[in-house]
Amino acid sequence: MNDRQQTLWNFMWEQKDKLVSQTVQHLGLTFTALVLAIAIGLPLGMFIARKRKWASGVLGFAGVLQTIPSIALLGFMIPLLGIGARPAIVALLVYALLPIIRNTYTGITGVNRDVVEAANALGMNKKQVLFHVELPLAMPVILAGIRTAAVINIGVATLASFIAAGGLGEFIFGGISLNNSNMILAGAIPAAFLAISLDFLLSRLQKLDMIKLKKISFVGLVLILAVLGYKLWPLMMADDDHGHDVSSIGAKLTAGFTPEFMGRQDGDLGLKAVYGLKIPTRVISDALMYKAAYEKEIDVISGYSTDGRLKAFDLVVLKDDKGIFPPYDAVPIVRQTALKKFPQLEAVLNQLAGKINDATMIDLNYRTDYLKQSPERVAKDFLMSVGLYKNPRNGNGEVLRIGSKIFGEQYILAQIYRMLIEGNTNYQVATKSGLGGTKICFDALVNDQIDFYPEYTGTGLLVLLAPAQSLLKEMGQDKEKVYDYVNKAFQQKYQVKWLKPIGFNNSYALMMREKQSKAIRVTTITELKKYIDTN
Repeated sequence: MNDRQQTLWNFMWEQKDKLVSQTVQHLGLTFTALVLAIAIGLPLGMFIARKRKWASGVLGFAGVLQTIPSIALLGFMIPLLGIGARPAIVALLVYALLPIIRNTYTGITGVNRDVVEAANALGMNKKQVLFHVELPLAMPVILAGIRTAAVINIGVATLASFIAAGGLGEFIFGGISLNNSNMILAGAIPAAFLAISLDFLLSRLQKLDMIKLKKISFVGLVLILAVLGYKLWPLMMADDDHGHDVSSIGAKLTAGFTPEFMGRQDGDLGLKAVYGLKIPTRVISDALMYKAAYEKEIDVISGYSTDGRLKAFDLVVLKDDKGIFPPYDAVPIVRQTALKKFPQLEAVLNQLAGKINDATMIDLNYRTDYLKQSPERVAKDFLMSVGLYKNPRNGNGEVLRIGSKIFGEQYILAQIYRMLIEGNTNYQVATKSGLGGTKICFDALVNDQIDFYPEYTGTGLLVLLAPAQSLLKEMGQDKEKVYDYVNKAFQQKYQVKWLKPIGFNNSYALMMREKQSKAIRVTTITELKKYIDTN
């Protein structure tokens, strides 16, 4: 236990500069959105407290806004606000509105009517009653709503890293993708501390009288503006540099890399070490980076070689001419105990071996990513095209659990395997799709929460096994050596077997818009490096 704690604190100490920077960004995003939400929500709450016929409509609309999934809301905003701090602040503002409006309304309408009538009897007008009687009496309830909004914003702000707005989410989601518990905790602990501290400070404010509260609120506002000016304003201004079409010689390029790619040897670390590539980089979710590239918010992205969005968004893969991306053959991995429990499973899964090449997988992904066809339909059409589809037997045997990561290709593969199993066995099938990154999926497998899921040899090698550099160099780009090594190592270390490869190689790849690539004559990573160095 002590060793683990020491390792965690060592990691946090090594990353202290980045950790401080991201914590300040996190606070900047949270406080900016909170101040704006108070500026909008407080007057709205006062308005509907006076005009109660509007209350149900305003509160209902704010409630609907809060039910929109965070990542979906961020995705919708890219065409309007681009990527970075601005869409993140708007999203946080949306989520903070409901508790502030509702508590302002509840607090004011909950003031004892006898007190209000007494104020009227003393000759106070409506404005005086509101500001000198109702608001002071309602302030504890209003502050409770602000406390709720602040804690919600601290949590939701972790998702800001998905759209290159920074914050502690970079550590959390990078750690989930890289199977790095220290990285997860390095982001989660400060985020939790911020939420607890902010809630505690606001709870103290609830106990102050109005005069002291006004003074502290003024000082707090000054501090918030200082944080905004120091860390967040440059980020927001940097957003204005995007939305450009880099089509002329001499234009600057900007990259958008996922949290996982940033921390991998076959990612940003390898690009710097092997190619010497240094490009201004923004951390962004893989769910949004293709759209951001298409919208000309970023120029170079860390995509996947069989992704259907290549075709959908007119992107081109830059050739990895120095070979830093190892083979990523897709393979179902199964717990050995599951193979014993389901004796027909291995033969059924191996029916797919060699049936899907790179071009086929790109086409299947294109159908889900761009044509918006369901993974079930795409899976069934594919199985019928290769003569493997059979009507389900509606079996009543043991329940077999299929897992998948949280991107389209994995959803398709999970559905293909489900149909194969239901058509060839009496097993019942439960799919647990969208399990997040590598760490979540693999932990679910080894902890008997799922029985198998599709994985990639390169991920198994670099993320889950992480062998010495000398061994990596020895295997190089030889996909058979990589497969043999991970299969043997997984059986020995985790009692997990890699079955036969599906047939396609979904490796990491750097991508650009095709038009842009032609305009600046960049087709390889080496040419990209030269272009950046000379511009």
